[in-house]
Amino acid sequence: MNFELTDDQKALAEMAAGLFADYCSDEQLRAHDSGQAPFMQGLWTQCIAAGLHTVLVPPERGGLGLGLTELMVILEQQGRALALLPLWEQQVGLAALHHFGVAAPEDLWQALLQDGSPLALSLAGLSDSRGTALQVQKKALGWSLCGRAAAVGLGQSARFALLAGDLAGQVRVLMVDLDAAGVARTTGRSQHHLEVADLDFHDCPLAAWQVLPETALPWVAERAAACLAALQLGVTQAHLRRTVDYVSERQQFGRAIGSFQLVSGQMADGYIALEALRSALWQLVYRLDAGLGAAPQALATRVLANDAGHFAGHMAQHVHGGIGVDLTYPIHRFLYWSRALGAALGGSEHQLAALGDWLAGHDALGWKYDAPEDGAAKEAVHASV
Repeated sequence: MNFELTDDQKALAEMAAGLFADYCSDEQLRAHDSGQAPFMQGLWTQCIAAGLHTVLVPPERGGLGLGLTELMVILEQQGRALALLPLWEQQVGLAALHHFGVAAPEDLWQALLQDGSPLALSLAGLSDSRGTALQVQKKALGWSLCGRAAAVGLGQSARFALLAGDLAGQVRVLMVDLDAAGVARTTGRSQHHLEVADLDFHDCPLAAWQVLPETALPWVAERAAACLAALQLGVTQAHLRRTVDYVSERQQFGRAIGSFQLVSGQMADGYIALEALRSALWQLVYRLDAGLGAAPQALATRVLANDAGHFAGHMAQHVHGGIGVDLTYPIHRFLYWSRALGAALGGSEHQLAALGDWLAGHDALGWKYDAPEDGAAKEAVHASV
């Protein structure tokens, strides 16, 4: 069996890496951090020109019509470069609208595809022990939305947001027009310098097309898990690579600190965690592209992405010593990213609990792989994005 990427996939990764490299040097990242831009808008314009925001969008809608594997290789390069862009949010949201046959207005497609308006996407409330704070209420004509979605990435710049809300005790995915009546935004900035906003909804009207079918939740959540894990893979890989360079040059007691057994052992553990994440991620995107059930694989990938980012991130900071916490030195950005992605992934404990619940009702997994209950598993993955 050949587990390698195809030549086309490798070429796509190389093209993305070259594009990100032109905009994400340490000096350029430092300039973004000290500025007020919501995200890397110049790079976003170039990504739109290259069609990288339409990998999952079908050709009949003007997209590339490729799969999650192709998007994964792009997102890995995005993570390595620390490129602040809404690449995956944009196309997962649009692909969901197309996949579930939602009759979205043409101005939405125009804004997100041709105009390049960013799409905000957050299912963060799903990992909250109290459940999502957004409540959907039935009205005479359509629905209305009340509640708060906290710290939504690009919540101020976006015209539309894909959010999760409770409808009569069932969580549904909502495509919300943030310019509609009853929406208030409070802007802030994340630690890794992405614009965020608290979105408050007070009887915000929702049309029928804005409430996606119940099967949309696991579909979106599983693909969000793959995208976030791909970003974490890239961030962790670059973090470890830079750390190897540092410990190979930093001298103490007359020798490079990377030659010390403790340091070399920690670096090896970091690479083991990285490759474990890569294996799980590749399996997940394969199953999603093949149309197979992926509920437990998505949960397991979330756990590994959380753990790899946390362990490798803090270990890399530790071996850098005092310079690792100096904000004029670039290594801290990788830790900021890995922690932000860990928060978006929902935390290991929550995902392990959800995986345990899934396994309690699907005990054939592991004895007979791809048993019907595994292949047909489409229940909601209660994980945050």
